[in-house]
Amino acid sequence: GYRVSLQGNFFGRNHTYITFPEYNPCKHIKLDPPFNIESNVTASQCHIWWSVPWHLEEILQYELQYKEYSTPWEVALNKTLPSSLPQIEIEATELHSGVTYTARVRCKVSENEDSYHSQWSEWSQTTVFQRPDVPKLSEKILITGTMQLLIIPLSFGTLLYLFWNFNLSSRWQKASPALTFPRQLLSFSHSIICTMETLR
Repeated sequence: GYRVSLQGNFFGRNHTYITFPEYNPCKHIKLDPPFNIESNVTASQCHIWWSVPWHLEEILQYELQYKEYSTPWEVALNKTLPSSLPQIEIEATELHSGVTYTARVRCKVSENEDSYHSQWSEWSQTTVFQRPDVPKLSEKILITGTMQLLIIPLSFGTLLYLFWNFNLSSRWQKASPALTFPRQLLSFSHSIICTMETLR
């Protein structure tokens, strides 16, 4: 431990001011930033990793920051890593296809560590990566699948419509003789009346 004091001459008098009566350097650490940051992108995810001194790996925590290459860091996305492993995987769904990104990382002593305390380090150097464009074949497959999903209900609806119309048409034809029955009955009645008049 240390005792930190400030001495000075003020208005012709020497004064000593105790700034830290008990200063413990291990509680006020500022680490060097991670180094050798690299990235690798696949169709499903982006893998980013970096290096730190090996004897510090187990007590550190990290914060990753990434953004589109052409935008300022003020709009970057931040991820605090849940483990002390010097790596992270970003799902491809979080990245736009064909867009170039840049990322950086910083570190500090984990909050769970009792022996040491620190503030965040400076940001590391950056790594640049890009999610590949979605293949056109996949787009065609997606369009074909969508068309198939649309054609099935449309076909079913058309068949249902034709069946309904055919059924109504059949019922109409069966009902037609009943509709002509009153005319036949009137003709029959007229014949009977004529016959009765003849007999008279």
